[in-house]
Amino acid sequence: MNLILFDIDGTLVRRAGAHHRLALIEAIRQVTGVETTTDGIPLHGMLDPDIIRMMLEAAGIQGDLPRIIEAAQDIYDATVPADLTDKTCPGVSELLTRLQSTGAVLALVTGNLTRIGWRKLQRAGVDRFFRFGAFGEEAATRGGLARIAIEKARRENLIGPDAYIALVGDTANDVIAARENGIRSIAVRTGITPGELDACSPDYLYNDLTEFDLFD
Repeated sequence: MNLILFDIDGTLVRRAGAHHRLALIEAIRQVTGVETTTDGIPLHGMLDPDIIRMMLEAAGIQGDLPRIIEAAQDIYDATVPADLTDKTCPGVSELLTRLQSTGAVLALVTGNLTRIGWRKLQRAGVDRFFRFGAFGEEAATRGGLARIAIEKARRENLIGPDAYIALVGDTANDVIAARENGIRSIAVRTGITPGELDACSPDYLYNDLTEFDLFD
């Protein structure tokens, strides 16, 4: 079995609306009573807990991070559009279907909080392809999340010792996470910062997932 790890935002889904960002803002307001903003915070490629911490720091306040994380997920669940199927990136459904047909194990490595990530993919109609995921609140770095996912696949005997393992993402942080774990990095230019990808030299760089070659 082979293991292919996928980022969500900019890789599987894009332009899904402001609901995710607004859920983080509203969660902080509900828990702390303070209005915050994501202005000036680099959201792309970040883990949600880090975004929350930066918002709190910018506002000069402290907050109960676990409570904010739970509130953000509740808010997103209540506000996300019912249908995000038109927000998937080019080639996503076709590629996931092809990978699944080969017997590959598909999993998520994302900065999204757990319930936000699953709900987003459910509404986009592609959650069914993924066996499990490692999400933003589960590790301090994206590399740590990738490690969690790989270890889970091995612990549950989903892959063998010689499995092909790759991480597919749209930011330099995804490439770095792959490199930290000694796995292949597959980058796609479907995010909002495609220009940064050349400099980080991923193993494979595609314009979008329609160009993805299976286990090339």
